[in-house]
Amino acid sequence: MQILVFEDALAERLMPLAGLKPVYGLATGFRTLREKFEHYAPGVSFTFHMRRRLARWYAMAYPAAPVNILMEDDILLVNGRLVCDAVTGALIEAGAFTPGTASMQDGEVLFARIKPSLIAETDGSLPDLIDSRRLAEGLSIERVEGFRLLSNLWDPVAMHPGELLRDAESLPLGRIDGDVHPSAVITDPSATWVAPGAVVRAGAVLDADGGFVAVGPGAVVEPLALVTENVYAGAGCRVKAAARVYSNVSIGTGSKVGGEVEDSLIEPFANKQHDGFLGHSYISSWCNLGAGTTTSDLKNNYGPVRILCGGREEETGLRFLGLMMAEHCRSSIGTLFNTGTVAGYGCNIFGAGFPPKEIPSFAWGGSGGFIPHEVDRAFQTARTAMARRNVAAGPEYEAMFRSAASATGLHSVSV
Repeated sequence: MQILVFEDALAERLMPLAGLKPVYGLATGFRTLREKFEHYAPGVSFTFHMRRRLARWYAMAYPAAPVNILMEDDILLVNGRLVCDAVTGALIEAGAFTPGTASMQDGEVLFARIKPSLIAETDGSLPDLIDSRRLAEGLSIERVEGFRLLSNLWDPVAMHPGELLRDAESLPLGRIDGDVHPSAVITDPSATWVAPGAVVRAGAVLDADGGFVAVGPGAVVEPLALVTENVYAGAGCRVKAAARVYSNVSIGTGSKVGGEVEDSLIEPFANKQHDGFLGHSYISSWCNLGAGTTTSDLKNNYGPVRILCGGREEETGLRFLGLMMAEHCRSSIGTLFNTGTVAGYGCNIFGAGFPPKEIPSFAWGGSGGFIPHEVDRAFQTARTAMARRNVAAGPEYEAMFRSAASATGLHSVSV
């Protein structure tokens, strides 16, 4: 039986964060949804379905995992928006799903065991997004409950504190293997992991405060930095001198973090290394927040935060929500973001005052308005940023980037 993690039509609700990655490339806690599948179902050889414009690059980046290929006559579809845990992983590994049956929760297909002809196009290829609800019309339905999915743009932030604790259950807490300066303070070694090759410099404080602190391989915590209560600093990242990294923060591989940060996810290879506050936010890879960039994550009236996405105003039900920023987005010095701001990919944001709460992808400007960012220049900046981290933006990545630009519907103009 081929196990195929798929993108369904509701993936559109996770744009723009899922614009340059499949939905299971989104993170909550310190693992992506894909990494959670692989962690909790280690005995499974997963295959993956994704939008065509993503497939070429991801097939190259992850050559061991087949992409958009139907390999067997017996397919188990697994919804890529599922937030896998130990129970879900064991269920997938057991493969105890009845052929011709879809497992549905609140009208959404989580699992379906089918023949490939039910999802294949006439030429044998897979559609960009699988209409799972239409698929379910021809299947027997099994009602299930208790599963968690990403269904809204803000869900990765909302689920983050609980997922961070769940992910931390697999960490080797209580091991201090890295280089810790004698003047650094570790308040609870039993709840702390300093990995081999990690460095904690003079005067830094790692305060687990009833939670955990993890400093991954090759990561550096600079002098006088404060890292406290449920923080995961990923491999090769850098927590800058005098940074204050508070509760529920995950810092991705190779990212740099400074200033004041709380309750936020920072994907790999992002920069927020200067002063300024970041709270209850999601910052994607290859973003750069200029010095003094600050987010608001709480309304003055303490009411629930609303966001604008695709021109639609949506109630999140969250009291705290900051900035949700897609890949290759940059803010200039002193940029201010309002509560619940959504910034698309490939943006250059600058100028005084608050930019709009919805910033379209490939936008150039700020509070005074935006014009489309010229795609050639946007890609050149992306290529330069990636090269600084020794990551090549080859032809597969460029094709994906340019396809994403075309998908915005904006016309390129010189600026």
